Amino acid sequence: MSEPVLQTTDLRRTFVQGNVRIEVLRGVNLHVAPGEIVGLLGPSGSGKSTLLQAVGLLEGGFEGSIQVEGREAAKLDNGGRTELRRDALGFVYQFHHLLPDFNAIENVVLPQLIQGATREAAEERATSLLTALGLAQRLTHRPSQLSGGEQQRVAVARALANQPAIVLADEPTGNLDEATADVVLGEFLRLVRHEGSAALIATHNERLAKKMDRVVRLHEGVLE
Repeated sequence: MSEPVLQTTDLRRTFVQGNVRIEVLRGVNLHVAPGEIVGLLGPSGSGKSTLLQAVGLLEGGFEGSIQVEGREAAKLDNGGRTELRRDALGFVYQFHHLLPDFNAIENVVLPQLIQGATREAAEERATSLLTALGLAQRLTHRPSQLSGGEQQRVAVARALANQPAIVLADEPTGNLDEATADVVLGEFLRLVRHEGSAALIATHNERLAKKMDRVVRLHEGVLE
């Protein structure tokens, strides 16, 4: 059996507000296999975003183990975590967070250049990803010239640009109307599967979660 691309063991996160301790994550044990698409269900406030921030190596303050491609995050310094995040993880958020002064293809080229790709190779891959997402005619459009669904497609292409082992998505269609959300998620899942990446996708939408390979539920900081 393949080693999980992502695994957490007894993952905990506690915040202190005054004299009150708030346990947001209370011993989360999670694994995602290579190429597997896992839906992370839970209502607002259940800890989904906190869990994604943890496994995305975006902030500290966590207890327990986080392993990405077999590498223990706690044993890495800041430089090591940055490198692992750059090379193994892709991110899609509810809001696209595209760079407004760059067009679609430039937004997808940039992370590849940071990783060390040549501009020619980066532009070729960006064009391929955006075309696969139905944006062949929108490559040179800036975010302000794109619809909400098109902006999120660019964000998906950017997340996959460096061929990550796993894509982490936090309510990736939460800012879209239902019809557009269905189309964008369908294209997202199709492209992730084609690329061979795994994905952990947080959502509160039961209907959308049924399109994924497996669903785990987060309730009051514990996976059910």
